[in-house]
Amino acid sequence: MELEDAPPIRVGAVADNRTDLRPRRAVILAAGRSERMGLLTAGGSKALLRLGGVPLIERAIQRMHSLGIEDVIVVVGANATSVEQAIGRVTPHGTRTMLADGWDAGNGSSLAAAEPELVDDPLFIVMVGDHLFSDGALDALASASHPCVLIDEHPEPDVWLEGTRVRLEGGNAVEFSRQLGEPAVDCGAFVLTPAIFEAQRRAAAEGDGSLAGAVTRFAAGHALAGVPIPHDAWWHDVDVPEDVHAARRLLRRSLRKRSDGPVSHYLNRPISTRITMAIAGLRPSPHVISVAAFLMSAIGAIFLANGHGTAGAAFVQASSVIDGVDGEIARLQHRATAWGGLLDGVLDRLGDAVIIGALAIWAIDIGAVSETWAIVLAVAATTGSLLSMASKDRIRALGLPQVDEARLNLLVGGRDARLLLIAVLAIAGLPAVALVLVVVTTSLTLVARMVLVTRRSKTLVGQRPNTV
Repeated sequence: MELEDAPPIRVGAVADNRTDLRPRRAVILAAGRSERMGLLTAGGSKALLRLGGVPLIERAIQRMHSLGIEDVIVVVGANATSVEQAIGRVTPHGTRTMLADGWDAGNGSSLAAAEPELVDDPLFIVMVGDHLFSDGALDALASASHPCVLIDEHPEPDVWLEGTRVRLEGGNAVEFSRQLGEPAVDCGAFVLTPAIFEAQRRAAAEGDGSLAGAVTRFAAGHALAGVPIPHDAWWHDVDVPEDVHAARRLLRRSLRKRSDGPVSHYLNRPISTRITMAIAGLRPSPHVISVAAFLMSAIGAIFLANGHGTAGAAFVQASSVIDGVDGEIARLQHRATAWGGLLDGVLDRLGDAVIIGALAIWAIDIGAVSETWAIVLAVAATTGSLLSMASKDRIRALGLPQVDEARLNLLVGGRDARLLLIAVLAIAGLPAVALVLVVVTTSLTLVARMVLVTRRSKTLVGQRPNTV
């Protein structure tokens, strides 16, 4: 959803300084010394710590970009030069750095360095640079029309012990402190107004240089809505080495897709996501991985055509697993592109075609079917495989109602299930049976998808109000 079309959030009391504008700029705080991460950073900045092959600071910047916020200010302090150089290499456009002279007094003092840039902005996002956020976690803040803070109402016990707790009254956050006994904690992401800078000065004058002190004083004079993090989203604070291991687990699990069928969910993804995390540090091109998956399909097809069922099955299933890695790398490292999606789709269809052709050759060689029937089955199986994906893409492109692909996956018509089915029957030496089942499963899936789309379309038309 475009930010301009997103409805404003309505959480807690309405602030008297509400504006119809949405945040258009963001400031990321990355000035700390990272003393507790010394074992992993060797005295360097925690902002440069790589998770999934991407430095923390790059993840924070890309998260803002994913929300449509291109103008990002990164406040640096300790190890400023190395952080600035890293930012220049990975995000040369739309991101600036500012040096916080008083960064060692606390992250509230670091925020003060951005005042000259943000003093005329009605609203802006403030995010702590060592926090990770999943897709969807910050959407409400990006569309906010008044000050707010992202909160975790049900944090894990270890998160609660380390986190900054939040006192809520009437849906608004009124106090932030690690000494509170409240159940909720803040997630290190805020939408604020320039009034935060005066609040920060008051906090500093009282000897409190923390961001918690600044937002507590801000909340005393301005309604600061508490926005619960969505139940299907997550966040993670990376403070100590143990947090790194937990963050990597969360990143790996986030690579799964809701549309995954049983084969992907229970077999392919547990393998492919581990491969992805293992090679992420090399930052391989997703395009190269797509080509590698196709080459595995081609090698498997050569084995199948020559009657080597077990070897062919191994390469076919391997190609199915690796086919997930390209997309996982792209999502993990914010490198997904339309061209990459097109390349992956074309190579997948070519891979299906060569595998099905190889099955037909094998079936003819062993006399399982006649040449005529082998051609018929191969054409039908290839057509079914092509239409399985083409129909889904066409439905999406035409804006037709989406169907529950998870339910359709139970018909074993998806590519992951189809390749596993081929691999199992190849090991059993039954290429003709494999062709028949591919035709049956893809046809059933196509018909079911068309029926479901038709029903949903009629239902939606029936629900439209009569405006005549």
